[in-house]
This record gives sequence, structure tokens and C-alpha cells, in this order.
Amino acid sequence: MSDAAQPSAAEVRAAVEAVKAALDRHLDAVERRSGEEDPAVYEAFNELAAAAEDYDELLYEAYDEVTPFEIPSDDSLPAYTGPEDPSALSVLIRRDYTVVESRRLFSQAQRVADLDPDADPAANGARGDTAGVVGSSVHAALGVLFGEYEPDEIASRHEEFGLEEGDSTLWVAAADEPAEPGEWLNAPFDDVDPERVVCRFDVSSVFDDEDEDEDEGREDEEDDSGVDNEPADEDGPEVLRSDR
Repeated sequence: MSDAAQPSAAEVRAAVEAVKAALDRHLDAVERRSGEEDPAVYEAFNELAAAAEDYDELLYEAYDEVTPFEIPSDDSLPAYTGPEDPSALSVLIRRDYTVVESRRLFSQAQRVADLDPDADPAANGARGDTAGVVGSSVHAALGVLFGEYEPDEIASRHEEFGLEEGDSTLWVAAADEPAEPGEWLNAPFDDVDPERVVCRFDVSSVFDDEDEDEDEGREDEEDDSGVDNEPADEDGPEVLRSDR
């Protein structure tokens, strides 16, 4: 903690008064809310979070102390402003994978290439057979598999293809009318308006870690109270989170 950077006691006091005022505004907005997506509550929440964060920083710089409050990151979607009865939808999906077993990937891609009578021999190496590039290039093998299988099948069989799942997300966005054919193909995600997202579903190992921490905390509490604990089922379902 640098003396030169220390805020004054008056600055810290002003910051805590700002938190108190923000708390009052937030409670007032909640009491007067007009619905689940009331913009006044959303605005008051953000103001309270900003005031609390400022106070926490000044408190630490001046006194080397912190507050017991955790400021949540704002990664939620804004209030929905799209049509009440949308006539068209766009479904945006992203799934991340890691190539963990390249030999299995090559083997599956080669099997597909061998069964394709219309395969271009030039795509498989200069020898004109199917034992060339597909069996040694991750780039070529991925192109073969994703060209053969639908993304949902890749997701359900990813282990067979030597892949490991990462994070995934699915957004359903409303539109006033269907897009013109070919209109967005070169940049499919550029024109997504977050305020027109009807619902969103995320899957991430981060959620699994959070749940494990919560389970461990509950187990510790039960241990302290003398209650026996049964081992948790390790083969539970994937965590699915929605922001709406």
C-alpha cells in the first residue's frame, strides 16, 4: 500500500455515503418495480454495484481493509425489447472443443474418406489415395468429420472423434421477418442485437466447479453437525444455465 496513492479519510467517507444512497435508491426501485424486467431496477442495481466497488477500492487503499461483499460481474443480457410475438427466429450456437486424441480423430476421418466414393483424390495427398493428408493433418481431418456429420452428432459423439468438450452457448434471438437468403452467411454473428435475445443457455465447467464448491461447503457443515454424508454421484447431468 503506497502512502502517495492513499485517498483521504474524507474521500473514503464520501464513498461509503454514496453506497448508502445507492442502497436506498435500489430498495426504492425494487419496491416500485413494474415487472421482472423493470429498467429502473436494472439501473439502480448497476449504480449500487459501481458505488460498492468504488468504496471497496478506496477502503483498501486507505486502510488495507476490504468489505465482505462480492460485486457480481454483469454478464447477463439486457432487457428484451424485441417483438412480443416474433414471426422469425435466429438460433446462434457456439461449442468449443479441444483435440485430445489426434490418432482417434485421424482414424475416424480416414474411415469416412475411405467410404466416400466421390472423394477427390487430390485432397488426400499427391499419391491420389486416401492415406495422405487426412491421416496426418488435423485441419483436413476436422474438415472431413464436420463435413460428414451434423454439429449435434459431433457433440453427442465427441469422445469417439478424439475431442473434449469446452464451453458452449445457445442464443435464441427474435426477428421481425426472416432474413434474405445468403444475407448473413459471411458474418453470421455480427448483427445480433442482445436486446432481442429471447433466451440463452450456457454450459461450462465453471458452473461445475461452483457447484462442487457449494457441495463441499454443505458437506463440511454436515460433518460439523455430526451428520453422515453419502458420496456424491459423479455421473450427474451437465449444468445448464439460462439468463432468462
